[in-house]
Amino acid sequence: MRSFPPRLPEQPIFYPVLSEEYAIKIARDWNVPASGSGYVTQFRVTKMFLDAYPVQEAGGRSHLEYWIPAEDLPAFNAAIVGEIEITARFP
Repeated sequence: MRSFPPRLPEQPIFYPVLSEEYAIKIARDWNVPASGSGYVTQFRVTKMFLDAYPVQEAGGRSHLEYWIPAEDLPAFNAAIVGEIEITARFP
């Protein structure tokens, strides 16, 4: 994959997280119960793009993420360097 799909109307923010540990927690502990499956992805984004968005702490020092508005997702996708790799899957 080289891009993320558009957000649904109930998803006004895209939340890429900064650590694999936090991504696993979200995929396994939140997404599986909510939807039956969860995926962890890894990808790189240009620093120039990310510099416009402060890192947010979401409930703990190890829970760091960016808050990308849904309308900025096309620009985010354009700033991805290389491919998006799935590194873990949960039922």
